[in-house]
Formats: sequence, structure tokens, C-alpha cells
Amino acid sequence: MQINVLENKSEMARHAAGEGAAVIRTALEERGGARIVVATGASQFEMLDRLVREADIDWSRVTAFHLDEYIALPSTHPASFRRYLKERLVDRLPAPLAAFHYIDGEGDPERECDRLGALISAAPIDVAFVGIGENGHLAFNDPPADFDTERPYLVADLDEACRRQQLGEGWFATLEDVPPRAISMSVRQIMRAGTIICTVPDERKSLAVRGALEGPVTPDVPASILQRHPDCRFFLDAPAAWLLAR
Repeated sequence: MQINVLENKSEMARHAAGEGAAVIRTALEERGGARIVVATGASQFEMLDRLVREADIDWSRVTAFHLDEYIALPSTHPASFRRYLKERLVDRLPAPLAAFHYIDGEGDPERECDRLGALISAAPIDVAFVGIGENGHLAFNDPPADFDTERPYLVADLDEACRRQQLGEGWFATLEDVPPRAISMSVRQIMRAGTIICTVPDERKSLAVRGALEGPVTPDVPASILQRHPDCRFFLDAPAAWLLAR
């Protein structure tokens, strides 16, 4: 586990995107293609902005997946993660991706989990860009998270803390508007990535950061499982890291 504490969000994003881009370039050079996972939410704004501006990446040989999507939320909704990634990543790249496998939460969710599971299991993931929720969640695996399922994608029930975070970040007008369920990449599937780049800004995440990095590995703090990954690199700004003992 590598912990990088940067002075501000801009530096945090620059370093996180730079190291993730280096992993992509290595995969392209060594295997001729790269497979990545990208996260969404306010914590990823600056990182994605930096990533799309990284030079010398042949995006036409990159296949991408994303972590999660609300069930029954139209792709036109401002909080849709499909919309988020299309606007902040896909449409800003200098060349079209080889493929972007969007999560469609508007159909049969179990069938969609099966479809995506087959696609992501076809080859290894080189790098996963992730964040940590205020409740310690990883993707939409809220506490207590399922650390055991081998299924790559699953249907998740969102707890109140998770839903309040989405409200607090301004994605929804009221708590009742936040969908109660989502399709999420499973914890084990995230842990299968060769490298994990975890970007976490803001003081509001500081308790979750301390629990994830310095507490016991427990389903009650889902992101704590990242302590067991052989190449997980955390990028924190100073407010997110201020409760860490080291």
C-alpha cells in the first residue's frame, strides 16, 4: 500500500492521473491494449480532467468499464454515471476508446450484472481508478460489504449515509430523489485489478480514510480491503489525510 499526501486537490489529481496513465502506457506497450475501470462522483473531477490530458496514450486501444450506476435512473439525469463519464471522459478523449462498457440500470438489473460480468471477466484489468465514500464504501458496496462473492457485478442496496452523501454533493434535490438501489462492481472484482489508484479529497472523507488505511480490514469499512491489494496507491489531499497517525 502506497500513501501519497498532496497539499491540494490539483496536486493530488495530477499525481494520481500521472501514475494511472503510466500503467496504461505500460499495458499498451507490453500487450498492445489496456483495460481500465473508472470511478465517478465529486472526488474524481480533477483526476479525470488530468487523465484526459495525459499525452502519448493510444486511447483507441483502451477498453473501459465503470464501477456503478443507479437502478432506474435515466441516462439524461444529471446524477447518471453514464452521463458523467460520457461528458467528463469519453467525449473529451482525443480518440474514441476501443470500447466503453456502460452500466445500463434501466433494464433488468440481474441480467445486466450477468452481461457485464462476462465482459469484464474476459481479460484482466490493468488499472482501476476508485474513490472512497464518506461511509467507507468502495463503489456502491456499502457497509457491511460482501467480501466473498465472486460475481463481478451485483445489485446493491444503498444505505442512508451513502444516499445522504449523494444529496450533499448536489446530485439530487431531496433524499427521497436518491435511488435506493444500484448496480455495483463487487469488492472482489475491484481487487482483481493489477493496480488500483484511489483518489480521495476533502475533510469530509477523513474518518473514512483513517478507517480504510489504519483500521482493521473489515466489511464495516469496505475500503479497508484495499490494504490487502499488492499495488494500491492512495492519493489524498491534506484535509482528507489529517486524521492519519503517520
